[in-house]
Order: sequence, then structure tokens, then C-alpha cells
Amino acid sequence: MSDDNPKTHPYSNAEKDPDDWTTGDEPMTGAQASYLKTLSEEAGESFDETLSKADASKKIDSLQEQTGRGKAD
Repeated sequence: MSDDNPKTHPYSNAEKDPDDWTTGDEPMTGAQASYLKTLSEEAGESFDETLSKADASKKIDSLQEQTGRGKAD
């Protein structure tokens, strides 16, 4: 039996490069904005509320690396 659930597929959106998102140029989501604001404050960086979904995702990844947040032990 095959698993047709797209969220469990190896190439799901969870793994897709933000530059390849079809909605990547839309404004970031509320959840992204909230988390990005928290990460920005922790990193001592300014929060840019004008980022797109894709750019916000990349910035979150960068700030997670910088702050150590969101990484599994």
C-alpha cells in the first residue's frame, strides 16, 4: 500500500527550499512574524515586518543558527 499523504512525502513543502515556494512572495504569516520578532530580539537584530514568507523562513533559519533556538539536542 502506498502512502499518498503529501505531508509525509520525502519532497514535502516542509523540506522544499523557500525560493521554490509558490506562495513565497506573499507576506509572512502571523506565526512567522511572531517567532521572527522573538528571534530578532534575542539576537539583538532589528525586526523587518515587510519580509515575504520565503525571506522570513530564511531569516528564521539564520537566527535559529545564531541563537541556538529550534535545534534538537
